[in-house]
Amino acid sequence: MASEEKRIEDVLSHPIMLAELIRKAVDDADWFKLECSEAFKLVDRLSAMLRSAVRFANAGPFYERPIRRIAADITKNLGRALTLVQKCRRRSILRRVMTIVSAADFRKLFSLLEASIGDMTWLISIYDNDGGGGIAISLPPIATNDPILSWVWSFIASLHLGQLNDRIEAANEIYTVAKDNDRNKKIIVEEGGISPLLKLLKESGSPEAQIAAANALYVLSDDQDTVKLIGDELGVPIVVSVLGNSPIRVQIIVARLVARMAGKHAAVQEDFGKENVIRPLVTLLSFDTIVDDPRLQYAKKSINSIVQINKQLDRNSLTSFNYKPGSSLWFHTEGSSRGGLRKERENETPEMKHKLKTSCTEALWMLARGSVSNGRRITETKGLLCLANLIEGENGELQKNCLMTVMEIAAAAESNADLRRAAFKTNSPAAKAVVDQLLRVIKEYDSSVLQIPAIRSIGSLARTFPARQTHIICPLVEQLSHRNQDVAMEATISLEKFACPENFLCVEHSKAIIEFNGIPPLMRLLRGNEWTQLHALFLLSYLALHAGHSEALEQARVLVALEGADRTAAAQNPELRELISKAIYHLNMYRAGYTS
Repeated sequence: MASEEKRIEDVLSHPIMLAELIRKAVDDADWFKLECSEAFKLVDRLSAMLRSAVRFANAGPFYERPIRRIAADITKNLGRALTLVQKCRRRSILRRVMTIVSAADFRKLFSLLEASIGDMTWLISIYDNDGGGGIAISLPPIATNDPILSWVWSFIASLHLGQLNDRIEAANEIYTVAKDNDRNKKIIVEEGGISPLLKLLKESGSPEAQIAAANALYVLSDDQDTVKLIGDELGVPIVVSVLGNSPIRVQIIVARLVARMAGKHAAVQEDFGKENVIRPLVTLLSFDTIVDDPRLQYAKKSINSIVQINKQLDRNSLTSFNYKPGSSLWFHTEGSSRGGLRKERENETPEMKHKLKTSCTEALWMLARGSVSNGRRITETKGLLCLANLIEGENGELQKNCLMTVMEIAAAAESNADLRRAAFKTNSPAAKAVVDQLLRVIKEYDSSVLQIPAIRSIGSLARTFPARQTHIICPLVEQLSHRNQDVAMEATISLEKFACPENFLCVEHSKAIIEFNGIPPLMRLLRGNEWTQLHALFLLSYLALHAGHSEALEQARVLVALEGADRTAAAQNPELRELISKAIYHLNMYRAGYTS
């Protein structure tokens, strides 16, 4: 906008110049001299206030948004005053008749000028307020029809100019005003509230200030455009720095902020990864967590190295973070506060530690969602082993967040062979620990919220399992009979990934599915809803293609079912129709061979 590009001194100089022109016009007035004189008194007061505003602007940090808006209104009103006063000069009778001036015109002008004086009085109060920049209580006339605007101006001005306590109060007020009100959030962002909140977030000496700023940023950042703006304001390195070097009560809300921002904007999600936010998140999760797992004793050397890595992570990531301009790397410095932070964490209540881990796992989930690079970073920081331990030892939201994170990493590995080979090697202790926990959740839990991400994760990793690991397939086959149709459908989709031609071991896996008695529940799923029926037909077709000689297929009358589907459900899906045709051909071929 052109008005936003002007310096604030230029914005204020125009109405001041108009005031001088009005003074000269009043001296030249011949009609309504008393009214013109009264008008100039009001204009002169406005001029003095505008000059005070210029002094404030030149004195130091200055919040410009309200003065730009109010100065624009004042300029319009002074323009009207100049026009009216100029009409009062001596001129011909004809010109006077054509430009009639009445007392009502002056009364209207007085009202406009008094409103502008009220606006400037309010404005100076929030800029001055005994030098403290506190929150104004009264409302300016300009905000009569929309009080929220003046409140927001007052809060943001206090964030810019106030003492620390005033800034904390202003951030808390912004949180209250913005909570559950999208219009208020939009006004706060448009009026420049993001930048001073980020500045307050950096107040490392005041946890209360950081919490107030983080809470306000959290409620504002539920919009994609706002999250992008926070990123444009260099908010990502600030957030990462605070996360790495703050008390637990600050880290809880900052981790939630990371989760919300990463979940709203893909570019910001990647920016967080580049700023190395995953390392402190994993470190905070591994704090107070035993990483030695008795099931992994066969790999003591690897586990010992993981313990050492976790200790090193703890030494590094919980120290002061410093951002090097122009670089995506962080370097760490030991400070006197480091020991205090560690001691504070050790003395925190289990409830606070649980909240911190819940927030961190939510952040990892959002960071990993749809991102191969962040999935790789999590595995490189030994995050898989930490997630496996938490899945085993925790419950509720924390456990769910861990499962969702693993599901996203597995989905990234499914689409990226390099990540799949690096993170989910069959001899990797971390990968084995994760898979063991996924299978345990599938077999032992009766909650679709937990079982579905575990089942999806196993399906995404289908190409990593060798043929001899048939114990992976058995739990999935068992879920085909689950009373919750969503769970049964997810199990079907995962088994498809084992039996599809893209899987090098599809023949061996297909035989295993049949051996674990997977055909009967699949036949029952054909009576389910459209999506369940669709995936059941895909899986049955794969099994027929890769293990068509099996008697189980003959006994379950799979051929009859596929022939019926070829005329009904498959008609809507060309890919399935072609697959069913191939499956019918194979079954008929084996059947003919068996009969002869």
